[in-house]
Amino acid sequence: MRHVLGDKRAIALLLGPALLVYTLVMLVPVVWSFGYTFFEGNAITGFEPVGLDNFTRLLHDPDVRTATWFTVRFAVLLTLVQVIVGYLLALFYVFVLRRSSGIVRTLVFFPVVLPTVAVALLFQQLFESAPRTGPVNALLEAVGIGSVDWFASGTTAFWVIIAMETWRSMGFYAVLLYAGLVDIPEETLESARLDGASGFRLVRHIVVPLSLPVLLSAVIFSINGTLKVFDSVLALTNGGPGNQTTPLTLYMYQTSFTYGEYGYGSSIALLLTMFCLVVTLVIFRSSRRDLTKA
Repeated sequence: MRHVLGDKRAIALLLGPALLVYTLVMLVPVVWSFGYTFFEGNAITGFEPVGLDNFTRLLHDPDVRTATWFTVRFAVLLTLVQVIVGYLLALFYVFVLRRSSGIVRTLVFFPVVLPTVAVALLFQQLFESAPRTGPVNALLEAVGIGSVDWFASGTTAFWVIIAMETWRSMGFYAVLLYAGLVDIPEETLESARLDGASGFRLVRHIVVPLSLPVLLSAVIFSINGTLKVFDSVLALTNGGPGNQTTPLTLYMYQTSFTYGEYGYGSSIALLLTMFCLVVTLVIFRSSRRDLTKA
């Protein structure tokens, strides 16, 4: 093995095909998309160079501000909910259910593998107000609150999307964080219990610090996934009402493929890429400082 790893030709032979595929599938499209930002038009009408006009338009487009605000709000809130709910479930698996948690983990994880369209249709039926009353509105009427048209307002539609994404993803984050919790040495937990730590104090001072690396990994997974949300919003609200639940990804898609403005759509994609890059770098730098202190 050492002989193979010390041979540059062998390394090139082993890594070459993978690097070639990665370059063709990932790097070339990224560079190509960046090149489109200096043009307007599409493959049918042709392309015309416009210099930095797409970036100027990006700065003054109110729809971009609306989509950015929705994306940031959605990403921050859903990341907090996903990680907190997932962590609580993981603690429940480890300290309450213990070895009998297998069936519960499977049931909670099941929504993760369901098709997005199926989940969106399910939540449309759950929160339906017309032509028939869905289960959620039926429950509200039963307690005297009254039916709510959840998809008529951007605010209520936003919370439906949050509820749907939480239900879909909490099983994944619970399993991810569970894997970090089970790696905590039992001897460490037992020593903490002998010193008088139990319940919240045990979790706060022992479990959370020791599970911090996997917790930060979950945050990175979540924030990058939520910033790039697309299919669930498209299937549930299609960005409506109006454009109040339109994230940057959906606005980019509509601009590029509905209106045929490839250049401006690529500019929106570049903005989203910069968002993801900056957020990831901030989290990584923060995690390195926290781990150094620990």
